Amino acid sequence: MKQSRILLLALLLALGMILAACGSSDDASTDSDSGSDNEDTEETDTSSDDGSSEEASGGNGDFSVAMVTDVGGVDDKSFNQSAWEGLKKFGEDNGYEEGNGYTYLQSNEATDYAPNLNRLVQQGYNLIYGIGYKLHDDIENVAKQNPDTHFSIVDDVVEQPNVASITFKEHQGSFLVGVAAAQKTTTDKIGFVGGTDGFLINKFEAGFIAGAKSVNPDIEVEVQYAGGFDLPAKGKSIASNMYNSGIDIIYHASGGTGVGVFNQAKNIKQNDPSEEVWVIGVDRDQYEEGQVGDNNVTFTSMIKRVDIAVADVAEQAMNGEFPGGEQIAYGLSDDAVSVAETNEEAYTDEIKQAVQEWKEKITSGEVEVPQDRDELATYLENL
Repeated sequence: MKQSRILLLALLLALGMILAACGSSDDASTDSDSGSDNEDTEETDTSSDDGSSEEASGGNGDFSVAMVTDVGGVDDKSFNQSAWEGLKKFGEDNGYEEGNGYTYLQSNEATDYAPNLNRLVQQGYNLIYGIGYKLHDDIENVAKQNPDTHFSIVDDVVEQPNVASITFKEHQGSFLVGVAAAQKTTTDKIGFVGGTDGFLINKFEAGFIAGAKSVNPDIEVEVQYAGGFDLPAKGKSIASNMYNSGIDIIYHASGGTGVGVFNQAKNIKQNDPSEEVWVIGVDRDQYEEGQVGDNNVTFTSMIKRVDIAVADVAEQAMNGEFPGGEQIAYGLSDDAVSVAETNEEAYTDEIKQAVQEWKEKITSGEVEVPQDRDELATYLENL
């Protein structure tokens, strides 16, 4: 049933529908800047000329939904943006207008999480998302205080009866892009750039290394963490050092920090189009982020369909079937984790075939992908 629902939602998200006007929203001040002045960050200004944006109003009909972003911002070209795209399409497909039935509040720092969540509760939203594991404690506390409101957290588990926990099998998709990287590299040296070093991003790291070493046990994989998901300058610095050391492919799982990884690869390619440097994107198909002149440095992306998961849970909640207290894990078998094939010149048929073979091994249960460093060590011992 879940797979059917996901496939249906995928079609709806792809087709889209014309917005139906269903009322107007009130005007008031909300913070909507990304919180970063770094030149490597590409920002979308969602505020009006006087520095304000539409005030979220909780209601168009019987159901309304909203989300609170992590610090990466709603236009991070990755995780938060994917969630917002899913929420927007859900709203549009059900005849809502932004600010009147669905909206978001952007968090510029961690101290914004709780106020943003409480603000949406006060505005009467029926379902409120916390986008990212860093909102765990605030979602847990606000949900306890507001048992009649439904909440959902993405990428973590909150054990409350009014909270639905959305997780993904990121290690599975990361394994597959590791396979692809091992097939593509000409130096047998690849890199991984993570945001914050913790359980979630360790899943990306472990899966990536396992996939690469399943193809070539002798491949070198350098791992570095930036310490945050909104540090594009740090991402660029790490990427510069990696590429200078002979690494030719970098997989990033770092949100907005990955903008810096892309910028460094594009700078190298722009200065010398013959240079073979690649980036593996994350969460969304980041092909567009890799465009530089007539070239593109995005080899592939590990797509995590946060947009579909967000729309799926919202659909259930609207239909009176909210999965409160449940953990919903989306993976390869649900088509909620996949590998982008957009760059057909770089991502060849040979690589595609190898990835497909490993995908079948994973979905059949023949291969159990490690989720952390301990499991990775055991996996590698058995290669």
